[in-house]
Amino acid sequence: MNENKIIVLSGGFSEEKDVSSVTASEILKNIISSYPESEMLDPAHFNSYSDMINDIKDQNPYIVFNGLHGAEGEDGRIQSLLELEKIAYTGSSSHSCSLAMDKHISGILAESAGIRVPERMIFTENEDIFVDDFQFPIVVKPNNSGSSVGISVVMEGKEIESALESAFRVSDIIIIERFIPGNELTVTILGDEILPPVEIKPNEGWYDY
Repeated sequence: MNENKIIVLSGGFSEEKDVSSVTASEILKNIISSYPESEMLDPAHFNSYSDMINDIKDQNPYIVFNGLHGAEGEDGRIQSLLELEKIAYTGSSSHSCSLAMDKHISGILAESAGIRVPERMIFTENEDIFVDDFQFPIVVKPNNSGSSVGISVVMEGKEIESALESAFRVSDIIIIERFIPGNELTVTILGDEILPPVEIKPNEGWYDY
């Protein structure tokens, strides 16, 4: 194992690859003094994930720091490959990631834990969606994307067609749910330690991509 090297995953194939590159650059900047042989690695530069994993194995880093955003970096795919090869990496397990990225499944799990979630319906591209079925405002979102990519807050019926197009560009399954106004909070968990909540306050509108 090369204890002087951390491989930072960067970029990738998702709609959020540009933000991922920024994230990875900041990570590398902050670890390079302690791990001087560290470098970034972009999955898009390989012919397959297998080739990428083999390259990581050859470099034998201390750990892989996952700086990927969006589906591939957060839905458990990369994590499961690293787990199969017993390569240490940052973040949650593949199982946790796959459950969290699926908004429909994570909503069901939240409800089962007694957490209130907005009224919602799930649709595929082949289903008919009728505007009269909804009481506006509503939120239209892809079922399995991050960073609000493909999400629209729809205030009236004439806006729903473009919202559906935006969501279906990202996922073949979408969720339509009641819009709940309120504060937006994010909470980081490191192991068993729950860090203080951070409130996200955009200058205007809602916190979109």
